[in-house]
Amino acid sequence: MTIAMAHAVGNANVRAAALALAERGMLAEFWTCLAWDHRWLADRLLPAGIIRECRRRGLPYPVLSVTHTRPLRELGRLTAARLGFSGLVRHETGRFCIDAVNHDLDRAFARRLPALPALTGIYTYEDSAAASLQAARQLGIHGFYELPIGYWRAHRAILGEEAELQPAWAPTIAILHDGDAKLARKERELELADTVVVPSHFVRETLASSPVAPERVRVIPYGCSDPTTVPRETNLHAPLRLLAVGGLSQRKGLSYLFAAARQLGTAVRLTVIGKREGGSACPALDTELAQVRYIESLPHPEILREMRAHDVLLFPTLFDGFGLVILEALAQGLPVISTPNSGAPDVLSDGVDGFIIPIRDSEALVERVARLARDRSLLRDMSEAALATARRATWDVYRQRLAEMISAPVPA
Repeated sequence: MTIAMAHAVGNANVRAAALALAERGMLAEFWTCLAWDHRWLADRLLPAGIIRECRRRGLPYPVLSVTHTRPLRELGRLTAARLGFSGLVRHETGRFCIDAVNHDLDRAFARRLPALPALTGIYTYEDSAAASLQAARQLGIHGFYELPIGYWRAHRAILGEEAELQPAWAPTIAILHDGDAKLARKERELELADTVVVPSHFVRETLASSPVAPERVRVIPYGCSDPTTVPRETNLHAPLRLLAVGGLSQRKGLSYLFAAARQLGTAVRLTVIGKREGGSACPALDTELAQVRYIESLPHPEILREMRAHDVLLFPTLFDGFGLVILEALAQGLPVISTPNSGAPDVLSDGVDGFIIPIRDSEALVERVARLARDRSLLRDMSEAALATARRATWDVYRQRLAEMISAPVPA
């Protein structure tokens, strides 16, 4: 198999997928918007703040050597957002919104495919694949399509229900603002895909009512970096240090998280790290953030340090295909409390390295946290089990599984 890939941002799972192919000589080209090489002179000369942002777009050299970039719209998006030109990045309609960035890359990638005669397949991602999957079909090559979060109809059903249950938090729910054209595009991408790759069995279950036949779905859970070797400090008597990391949306179960923290009171200290989502003001969120330690954004190494300085990660999400933060926390020795709608059951063993609780259940969250606060020996045992789980779920394991799957795809 010889594969070309495209993704606008190139986040951790995308970089790992591209490297999986490059390591085996299977990656023909990788298309993205911006790419950074830490060996460049600019990496040593630019101000530290700029360098941190640039390194977010860093790629491993085997991928960088076959990378093509399409930077203008993405640079416009980043610049407009920093300068406060909200109209230019307005959801779905702004000239430099993320949808415009995705569609521009998709069209450019699709135009490139006929010039790669030895190509046997493409690997694409949700919201940026309609044109390239159509081109692949016309060329008679295999279309792999990764769906990281879940089928949009299931997503909208759960979050639509949530908006009715928790109207004060509805402004943070992004999918409720998606227009018909965007949703139709998601549906078209699924129809065109030959193989749909998902990171968890939860995502596979959401596809039950989709146009995708079950035999065309492949589950490949994501991975994490090698677990820390830094000894963890035993927290015997202090309040339990709780951490939540991720976008600040009710999709993440925020209202239930904060309700649990209020009920636990002085027995815990909660730190929240994440940027706001949804694009609208949410007074309920403002009120809750004022009561906890809140950090809007940190570079990834500093997030890992925060994880090592806490005792438990809370991730009571309502809808996530696979919470990468779960494995990142396990790799730092943090037990994780999450829900079935997160990919957690694909990696966690309930009661061993964390707990799996129902969605929308702050009482269950309180009970599990209180149990760990009372029993610090259980917390220590679960921390050791978390590290053991992470050792079995590294990015090396992910890359091997993905490459094996791509080498033997579902027949088109």
